Amino acid sequence: MAAFHFELVSPEKLLFSGDVQAVVVPGTEGDFQMLAGHAPTMSMLRPGVVTVDETVDKTTRLFVRGGFAEISGKGLTILAELAIPLAELDAAKLDASIKDLEEDVADAASAEAKRAASEKLAHLRNLRTALKL
Repeated sequence: MAAFHFELVSPEKLLFSGDVQAVVVPGTEGDFQMLAGHAPTMSMLRPGVVTVDETVDKTTRLFVRGGFAEISGKGLTILAELAIPLAELDAAKLDASIKDLEEDVADAASAEAKRAASEKLAHLRNLRTALKL
């Protein structure tokens, strides 16, 4: 299988850069797979998992939220608002944080506090769902 260059960048750092066999991207219009020779494309990202097939035997999975993917003659570039390798997530810690935030939403004293806690809760639930995939 032919390889192509792939980069995944978040505001904090470059999470991945290298030649890969295939990448599955969670686009807003649905998941799509990029292979070498893919037509130029732009897509917004939805919260989900980017699956990177580096080789036949090595796959890397990263959770992304927000941003976009650009496919060009140079390869695939993903610019994500947030990107976290799934290997770095701990299900028990996420579950505890979700429970705490559910309590914060229920106990919020103002509409703004409730909105902020609800936004954080939705983010953690997306991360937890990604771990199940």
